Amino acid sequence: MGNSEVGRSAGSGAADVLRPDTVEPYVRGAAWPSGGGATYPRANPLDVGRLPADTWGTASLPVGVRLEVAGDATSIDVHYRTLTDDLGYRGAGAGTTFTVWRAGTRVDEQPAVLGDAHVRLALGSAGDGDRAIVYLPEGMKPSVLSITGVGGSIEPAAPQPRWIAYGDSIAEGWIASGPALAWPAIAGRTHGLDVVNMGYAGAARGEIVSAENVASVSADVISLTHGTNCWTRIPHSVEQMHANTVAFLRIVRGSHRTTPIVVASPVVRPDAEDKKNALGATLAELRAAMERATQSAIDNGDSLITPVSGREVLDAGLLADGVHPGDEGHAVLARVFGAAVVEALRSR
Repeated sequence: MGNSEVGRSAGSGAADVLRPDTVEPYVRGAAWPSGGGATYPRANPLDVGRLPADTWGTASLPVGVRLEVAGDATSIDVHYRTLTDDLGYRGAGAGTTFTVWRAGTRVDEQPAVLGDAHVRLALGSAGDGDRAIVYLPEGMKPSVLSITGVGGSIEPAAPQPRWIAYGDSIAEGWIASGPALAWPAIAGRTHGLDVVNMGYAGAARGEIVSAENVASVSADVISLTHGTNCWTRIPHSVEQMHANTVAFLRIVRGSHRTTPIVVASPVVRPDAEDKKNALGATLAELRAAMERATQSAIDNGDSLITPVSGREVLDAGLLADGVHPGDEGHAVLARVFGAAVVEALRSR
């Protein structure tokens, strides 16, 4: 394997992870080089030893990573490699197909197979938009090895403003029916943003290492939409939730002096709203602590923070499993949270 096939890499396990230089200009949503055995990691692979194990476990999935293609080709041939067909709790919703979207419409979808394979994907009409967006079978841990235009030429789509979306399983896309229907993906398409999905299922408790990761990459706008896992996965007290939010914002703001930050507190979770965790905090109380910490930062002069109270954004009936929204719920979050993100970006 020559250097031209290895592409960007860092950290342990990178030698057998492919990031071809010829493909890299088309790849979006990938802020870090390969490493730690992940082709498109969603956290810094140099921090594997510092990140919680559950955070790195989900960060090794290329959630939200996609190809963005321009040109007059009618189709593309994609050579790829997938590493697993064990999709866990999300099942097929984790991503088992290549799906092409253009101008807000799905124009093609083809199944992925385990191992090395090729797939031909229709791109739709160039007159329908300046880019075709190809969502990957992310649950199968794919690597894209080559892209070839069919019936015309292809080129990387023009850059768009970068949006870092930090959050938990809901930001990661649980349990939308496919990667393209996760709320950050919808909002990114709708508003023309290069979303980097830092949604970590079962994790994302506002850890300092994650704040440092957010702080370390360039961004035009940042959103924080976590908190549910602070109720039960690793219980937090009210005081801890407040202090963690203050610390997270301080670290991110230290590197992003002029970047708008949207902070959305947790959406409704019926089993947690009034039930105390092991440290005596309900989700309602943790939400309030997060909101107080955010407002304190604003009151102390940070005019580039936009607070969004998550409690009333979703009706509980839109939670497909009682915790995570289905497709309709993700569409609502894309409208509400996405609007807050783009408004913060435009008003800076």
